[in-house]
Amino acid sequence: MPRLLEKLPAERALEFLHKVIDGICGRAYPRYQDYGNVWSLSEWMEVLGETVRYFKTAVGKNMSDEEAAQQIVELNSDYQEAITKCLKGRKEEIRNALVENVHAISSAQLQDFDWQLKLALSSDKISMLQMPLLNLDLDVRENGEIKPISIEMNKEELQNLINALEAANKVVLQLK
Repeated sequence: MPRLLEKLPAERALEFLHKVIDGICGRAYPRYQDYGNVWSLSEWMEVLGETVRYFKTAVGKNMSDEEAAQQIVELNSDYQEAITKCLKGRKEEIRNALVENVHAISSAQLQDFDWQLKLALSSDKISMLQMPLLNLDLDVRENGEIKPISIEMNKEELQNLINALEAANKVVLQLK
């Protein structure tokens, strides 16, 4: 968090911080016109970006109060207190906004799946192949409509899929 925040009078800090959180949560961000007498345009962009990044990181990484406070230790105690107060009071609201943003990336949901393991004995090019293949059939609901998706994978492709799903699961568990 830049020390530029300290250019803002301490009595206006809470108002500014709550407006930043409003912006993160899908409402209006604070306007430069309201703070143009405090910061230049480039300073405004920096302080707004860093403040947004701080709140998103503190909540997204599920930082403890001590870890979050460590990130702003260079600021004056009045500003540290204001930031901590805003973070504690609106942490759940920020978390919900971040989850909604991630969820909005794709509205597709897996409804059902089926799989079959096959052994390809030969192909038009090779007479003795003996390669295991997995047929994966997915039923995906997107915008209320179910779309069937069929995928055929060899052993290496299946392992890549499993690794990707395990990584995605770790991210989901961290968000809980």
